[in-house]
This record gives sequence, C-alpha cells and structure tokens, in this order.
Amino acid sequence: MFAVVRTGGKQYRVAAGDKIAVEKLAGEAGDTITLGDVLLAGDGGTVADAAKVTVSAEIIAQAKSEKVVVFKKRRRHNYRRKQGHRQQMTLLRILSVGDEPKKAAPKKEAAPKEDAAPAKAETASGEAAPAKKAPAKKAPAKKAAEPKAE
Repeated sequence: MFAVVRTGGKQYRVAAGDKIAVEKLAGEAGDTITLGDVLLAGDGGTVADAAKVTVSAEIIAQAKSEKVVVFKKRRRHNYRRKQGHRQQMTLLRILSVGDEPKKAAPKKEAAPKEDAAPAKAETASGEAAPAKKAPAKKAPAKKAAEPKAE
C-alpha cells in the first residue's frame, strides 16, 4: 500500500520501508511520529479513502542537507557577496501505511555443508562429465632479429 503525504510544503509518495528526507520536524532520533496530512492512498491500481489512512514513521536522524552557495555580483561596481546555506532536514523511515505494518524480511538460515568438495556433474547415461580443458598458454614473445654479419 502507498500514500501521498504532505509535510514541509512538499508532497512525498511513500510506502512501508521507504526512507525519505523532509523539512525539519520536532523529535529525536528513534522517536515515532505520525504524518497526518494524507492526500491520497492506494494499493496497486485501487484508491482508498485517504481520510482513514495514517502514516507512521520513525526518525532516523536530524541532519543538514547539501550546501547551497548564494553569490551576488554587480558588474563594474566591485560588488561581490558570497554566502552559503545548509537547510535543516529530518531523515524518516516509513514504518506503516494504513493498518499494514512493515513486514520484516525473513532471515535465511545457513544450511550445514555436508561435502567440502563440489559434486561432479553427471550426464544422462550416468557417466561423469568430462573435465574442462585449461585455457591455452600464450606463446613466448618473439626475439628481435639479430643484425646480419657481412
């Protein structure tokens, strides 16, 4: 399920498990917040009632975005001003959209190794397949021709 939420004057399409960077929100890293302004919600090709959908997110970090350089210049007046700016932002991990919590990926258990050597491939008749040939070696470089003695 996905939703379109509005926060910080911008709109974001989110689904469970997504990570997004939004304008600064109040809270510490690890806090859980609810994004209340849901504009649209759906699942695949169907659209659900956005008023009943809630989006839950966890704050990953409070950070600054990339630097923006502001440079002002007026020709022939010896006027130059340089200023930098880094906007505050909040990194969010979307936990759930609607009633659907994020599904944790199933952990795969390592199967015990029974045989250290790989098994040999067999043909349809039950015989062992022929071994692969090693790549051909390169011929040695030719020596330069010696000058003839006259």
